[in-house]
Amino acid sequence: MACDSYMVQLTLDGMQATERLARVLAGCLRKGDFIALAGALGAGKTTLARCLVQTLVPGEEVPSPTFTLVQAYDAPGLRIAHADLYRLRSEREIVELGFDEALEAGVLIVEWPDRMGGLMPADRLDIILEVDDGVEERRTKIIGRGAWAERLRGLHRARSLS
Repeated sequence: MACDSYMVQLTLDGMQATERLARVLAGCLRKGDFIALAGALGAGKTTLARCLVQTLVPGEEVPSPTFTLVQAYDAPGLRIAHADLYRLRSEREIVELGFDEALEAGVLIVEWPDRMGGLMPADRLDIILEVDDGVEERRTKIIGRGAWAERLRGLHRARSLS
């Protein structure tokens, strides 16, 4: 019987480690994948999302979607939607963003996923970034939930995340 969740903890000790994680994750993305990026302001959520998108769409400019709320990118065979929910306050506002359609078309990467409340999908990859002031390294928890649990376990066993 498969577990409901699987967690890996690692340290991202700079941009190269963040890019390496993004490459590994990008290599296993599928339509319908939901990636939740959590952490304080400045923890590196947008940086990780940018690295992930640029892995799949090299050379693409990837601005923070703080003000646009959602940015979309077309990768070969996959559409990527990158959302930032920091400014939203209600689930109704989130429903209006069309996340169901984004998941049908490809991958949805969400910063500040806690704003989703009960709208958060059960099958998802949670990435929680923690950083101390003045320190470049990020303590990172990656939690595969539902269908992502076994995928994350496989990546960890293959040492793809080390």
